Order: sequence, then structure tokens, then C-alpha cells
Amino acid sequence: MGSIGSEHVPAGAPPAAPQAPEDLSPRYEPKTKAYRRYVSGYALASVAFSLLWGAVLTVLLPLQVQALEFARIFGPDSGVDLTALNNLSSQVASGAVTPTAEQRDQLNLLAEFNSSRAAGLSLVTSAGVVIGMFLSPIIGTLSDRTRTKWGRRTPYIAAGAVLGAAAISLMPLAPNLVLLVLIWSIVQVAGNAQGPLVATVADRVPEDRLGSVSAVTGVVVYFAAIVGAVVAGMLFGAIGLASYYPFAVTLLLLTVPLILLARDRSSKHMPREKIRIRTLFASFVIALRDRDYRWAWISKVLLWSGFGIGTTYGIYMLQSYITPALSAEEAAQMAPLLQVVALPATMVAMAVSGRLSDKLRRRKPFVVAAAIIIAVGFLVPWVWPSLPAMFIQAALGGLGLGAFLVVDQALFIDLLPDPEARGRDLGMSAVGQNLGNAIAPIIAGTAVAVVGGSYGVVWPIAFIIVVVAGLAVLPIRRAR
Repeated sequence: MGSIGSEHVPAGAPPAAPQAPEDLSPRYEPKTKAYRRYVSGYALASVAFSLLWGAVLTVLLPLQVQALEFARIFGPDSGVDLTALNNLSSQVASGAVTPTAEQRDQLNLLAEFNSSRAAGLSLVTSAGVVIGMFLSPIIGTLSDRTRTKWGRRTPYIAAGAVLGAAAISLMPLAPNLVLLVLIWSIVQVAGNAQGPLVATVADRVPEDRLGSVSAVTGVVVYFAAIVGAVVAGMLFGAIGLASYYPFAVTLLLLTVPLILLARDRSSKHMPREKIRIRTLFASFVIALRDRDYRWAWISKVLLWSGFGIGTTYGIYMLQSYITPALSAEEAAQMAPLLQVVALPATMVAMAVSGRLSDKLRRRKPFVVAAAIIIAVGFLVPWVWPSLPAMFIQAALGGLGLGAFLVVDQALFIDLLPDPEARGRDLGMSAVGQNLGNAIAPIIAGTAVAVVGGSYGVVWPIAFIIVVVAGLAVLPIRRAR
């Protein structure tokens, strides 16, 4: 790709020296057409996956699991009004109503349902994330060593979009949790194309622009996740689980600009290194041998664990935790609005933290501050189980997460142990997020089951874990 690192050559200048084979990833000159084209393409490809995650994880997957478990416990034709039953449960708990024998039986089934849908959602999300977690560094390592005329990363990005779209199209057809786990796991496998996608930032963006690019694309990606959730909530009320299909098509369409209009240079000229099974498995531990990288990784695992514990059951909280309870359709529309209310603070946090961290050349204070803000937000609905409290928590969570997302990515790029293995080590960074996302629903589901189906227990657990996550970056030495 001739445009990479080759624009604005002064007239009459001597011919550029041939690139050394070891110069694996020439970076763009800032403010060039090639640079802008790449950033736009990267943002759109990131948006494609973010729209999908926002729609599925916030709305579609929880409601699909809920429908499957409701039919299993109450019966597909029971005619039970879940909203009325949840409100009855609140009235009984407060002592305002004494239930009849029939109502008590239904309340027992409700407690079983609350635990089973929490466990079911934990199973589906955790299984997919665990598979993705193990594949992420392997795919990153393979992308580092891939030699094609389309470059190192493009084949994985394109394959991820095609496989992801195909699997998402099968999601609404799953008749039970077993098949839902299988199909969602395939989607997670496809989602590991995001590892090579993020590696293109380290490949092509100058070091002094890493925080800024992460901030700009982070804002766009976060906004896309909210849009995906809002659109899914509106579509669900009209077409139900068929809402999966528009997101499958969008995933394909939005990856095209990066692949075709911001094409990577050929990697066929690069030195070839034989891929060994031992090398692939070593990709899980090589980066973690680096002390600073390891602390950053631990912090990431903890933060995503805590954040996930506090947000995994958002749509269920609206139906079964707050008073008064919402219906499934109301919750499907309200859950995305919790993210919308957080958007202004999140966008400001992303933009300011990315640029400010670049200017100050400091990362750790931003991570610590982000963790404290997120943790404080979890205390609000714990002491005040209401819809307004959920909005306050969402706003504080968005503010903290916005600061964390952009600075965390820049921090990991700063701490990469091996510049020639960016895909491998950024893949391991993705494992940290995936591991946190896998642990979160397991912890949350176990806690909910232990206390008999009450969702309030997740808030103090999430608070403690996120605070520890912020403190875990303090021992890092190569970053300030």
C-alpha cells in the first residue's frame, strides 16, 4: 500500500531508501489523506461490532433467555403476568399484602424463575466469552504471522464479519439454551476479529496520536453501542427476535470501508516465521511475564468483572428489582435509555481523558479516577432501588467507563513488551476484558441464586471489585 508513510515527499528529494524487512508496520503521517481514510474505516469497522454488542447484550439476548426460561418454568401458555407478579412480590415483601395459597405458589415459581434466568444468561454469556478469551491471543498471534497481499490483519477482520453475520442470523432460531450457547459462542469467535482490528491502531497510528485516536473512535463506538441498544429495543416491540437480522446485515456493510478503502499493505515481503502450536499457547503467558503489563492486565480483568457484575442484569433489574416493576416491553425500551442518559458524560470523558493523558503523558491517574467514579455509581441503586437511581448509576458508570476505555487502550499500547508482536499482546489484553466479562455473570448469577433470586446483592460486590481494579495500576513503573 503505497500511501502508508509515503505522502508529502518534497520535490527533487532523493529516492527513499527501501524499507527494511524488519520495518513491519510503517505508520501514517498525521493529517494525510491515508491517515484520515484509515481512521474513518477503523471507526466504522469498530462501530459494526459495537452496534451488535449493544443490541444483543443489552436487549436481545437477555430477553431471549428470559422467554426460554419463562416457558420452561411457567409453561408456554400459562398466561402469567410477570409484571403484576413482580409488583405483588414487592408488596408482600413490604408487608402490604398477604398472599393467597395460589399466589404463594406463583411467588415460589417467580423466585425460581429469577434465579434460573440469571443462571441461564450467565451460562450463555460466560460460555461465549470463555471461548473468545482463549481464541483472542491465538488469533492475534496468527495475525502477526499472516503473510498475504491483503496484509496481516484484513483476512481476520473480513472473516470475522462474515462469520459473525451468519451466526447472528441463526440466533432467533435457537429453541433452547444449549443451542443458544453454541450459536452465541460462534458469534464470540467471530468477534475476536476485533483483536486484529485494534492491532491496526498500533500498526498504523503514530505514538503521539494513540490516545487521541482511541478517544475519537471510542466516542463513536460507545455511541454505536447505545444506538444498537435503542434500535433493538424499538425493533423488539415490533418484530421480536427477528430484530437480530438488521444487525447481521449492518456488521457486513460497515466493515467494507476499512477493507477496501483503507487497504493494508501486503505482508508477503515480511520475514516468515513458522507457526508452532507451542508458540500459539505461549501467547497466553509471554506478555504476562512483563511485570507492568501484568498489573495493567489484572486491573483490566477486575474492572470489567466489577462493571459486568453491576450491569449484567440491567434489563432484569428493571423488571424485578426496582419499584414499581416494568414489563418486558417497557424494560426493552427503558434499558437503552439508561445508556442514552450516560452519553454526554461519556463522550466528554473520552475526549478529555484521551487528549489530556497524551498531553500529560500520564495514564494511571485516569484509570484510578475512572474506577472510583464507576464504584460510587453502584452504591446509588443499592440504597435506593428505583428507576431514577438506575439512571444516576448509568450516568456515573458511563462517565467512569468513558475515561477508562480510551486511557486503558493507550496504556496497553505503551506497555507492549514486544513491538513486533502487537497482535499477540493486544490479543492478550482483550483476554483481560473477556475474562472479566466471563467472570462477571458467574459471580452475579451465583450471588443471586444464593440469596434466593434477589438482584440487589450485586451492587456491593461490584463496588468492591471496581475499587480494587483502580488500585491495581499503582504498581506499574513504565507508565505514570
